[in-house]
Amino acid sequence: MSITTVETLIIGGGQAGLAMSEHLTKRGVSHLIVERQRIAERWRSERWDSLVANGPAWHDRFPGMTFAGIEADSFATKHQIVAYFEAYAQQIAAPIRCGVEVKSLKKKAHGTGFRAETSEGVIEAAQVVVATGPFQRPIIPAVIPATAGVVQMHSSAYRNPAALSPGAVLVIGAGSSGSQIADELARSGRQVYLSVGPHNRPPRRYRGRDFVWWLGALGEWDAKVVSPGTEHVTIAVSGARGGHTVDFRELASRGVTLLGNAGTYQDGTLQVAPNLAKNIANGDANYLSVLEDADAYVREKGLDLPEEPEAHVIAADPRCVTHPLLELNLAAAGITSIIWATGYAMDFGWLEVDVFDAKGRPAHERGVSVVAGLYFVGLSWLSRRASPFIWGVWHDADYLAGEIAGRTAVGAAVGAVAVS
Repeated sequence: MSITTVETLIIGGGQAGLAMSEHLTKRGVSHLIVERQRIAERWRSERWDSLVANGPAWHDRFPGMTFAGIEADSFATKHQIVAYFEAYAQQIAAPIRCGVEVKSLKKKAHGTGFRAETSEGVIEAAQVVVATGPFQRPIIPAVIPATAGVVQMHSSAYRNPAALSPGAVLVIGAGSSGSQIADELARSGRQVYLSVGPHNRPPRRYRGRDFVWWLGALGEWDAKVVSPGTEHVTIAVSGARGGHTVDFRELASRGVTLLGNAGTYQDGTLQVAPNLAKNIANGDANYLSVLEDADAYVREKGLDLPEEPEAHVIAADPRCVTHPLLELNLAAAGITSIIWATGYAMDFGWLEVDVFDAKGRPAHERGVSVVAGLYFVGLSWLSRRASPFIWGVWHDADYLAGEIAGRTAVGAAVGAVAVS
């Protein structure tokens, strides 16, 4: 079996891996990226056809390259995002090998460093950066059995309305993915049921500035610690159709039936939690808090930004909120498809290194793991709220490249002393 030896191995050829490569190159650290499929593969094959970025093009990018052929305030399509990362890899001359899957990663039996068993042979490295991102294994809760007579899929497998069987659709999860998919299905003429759990619902734009601009101005991108109880709260925001604020009441006005959290299932009927009004109200409170914080910022800084009093007006609750369904018989509702927009779990089954905490999460400080020479980049809250986003991962990679370069320099100095 062939053995390749590298100074630093980066596992993953998406945004995190490319950002890591750029910063290591700038510091003169030799490295290799391995990607099991293609650059930015999840944008290619695990997203629906009409998906666009949730942030505007001026924001959702690396500092070294703008998007070609689109306006700064528009939202890049998934195809444009793939093309962007391919072009970026060429611009930085990223040393990437695609089609190489890491089957296992272990510490070397003798000496220091790591040994990666891959589909193309063994790679040994002094340092390893895990850049596989936070969205690895789609989560479908074991609620409705496969024998229920409906097609069930995760949002990562959804492509477009025409690809689904005729009939009504139940979408479970109302973050960015669930709300956008439900909107698209409703616009295609489908009868849609949308299960709305706890969520944040920020304005797309307010007083002439995009939501992501406000996150920066208000210091939210730099938040270091997630607020208690909000670790898994989803964010309902959309870049579709030029970008708009997600409004569940507006969806209801177009025929979407809103539901509370999905509960247990028995004899063809799904039980629904009586928490829809509470979830909607909490989402409204989050929305209004952003407006209030923005208004306070404008006053404090003396900015000349147009007022939007109408943005503070919340419409009356639709009937599906005031008189919510507490159970849903799938056959009676004509539901033939269920889309689970319920997020992802990390999957490090191939990482055979004692680097995980009691909850099975990588133990690290700003991406520097508890195992010397092993690093993580691209994870949610790696160093701050911005960490899993395109521009945020670029900054985390800069920090980690400095750590790796320092470690490499120390190793070289020790080796030089030993030789002398």
